[in-house]
Amino acid sequence: MCTGGCAKCLGGTLIPLAVFGFLANILLFFPGGKVIDNKEHLSQEVWFFGGILGSGVLMLFPALVFLGLKNNDCCGCCGNESCGKRFAMFTSTIFAVIGFVGAGYSFIISAVSINKGPRCLLGNSTWGYPFQDGNYLTDEGLWSLCRQPENVVPWNLTLFSILLVIGGIQMILCAIQVVNGLLGTLCGDCQCCGCCGGDGPV
Repeated sequence: MCTGGCAKCLGGTLIPLAVFGFLANILLFFPGGKVIDNKEHLSQEVWFFGGILGSGVLMLFPALVFLGLKNNDCCGCCGNESCGKRFAMFTSTIFAVIGFVGAGYSFIISAVSINKGPRCLLGNSTWGYPFQDGNYLTDEGLWSLCRQPENVVPWNLTLFSILLVIGGIQMILCAIQVVNGLLGTLCGDCQCCGCCGGDGPV
């Protein structure tokens, strides 16, 4: 597959992943599927916006750049004759690195939150984090330590696990585009062969 076509495929995959990541982070503001009165009772990692910023908004820019590469003409990018296909592919590499960082941010936030567990109402009527070092992951009986919000443990665990998987996939796709973009920069795109009076890749 030509480097431009490969980038378009990656961009088309990143967009739905970004949307799912955005929605998963939004749902974390409603623990157990319910609205809580005091926002300070939300887990701290929810406010880091890993899914909204890292896997969501920040991922849309690389995705749109990847999608646009297939439509760039061989003699320039976006109709600008001063920049060629190789430069467009190099630019996509930079955006891929940005996307990798954003996905990595979401991945790390999710991993930390899963290990830490949710903030919840404890038996002594205080709010805190009852779990340590992910011990609740292997002992479902510990979930009863969280009195409120109802079902907050499986809710947070499920959503942050989704964000973890999304972030991991996005990191892999962005890493692929880094390699693809470098190949396009060095070797050109096969679809540019013979254009603008040339005999080879541009």
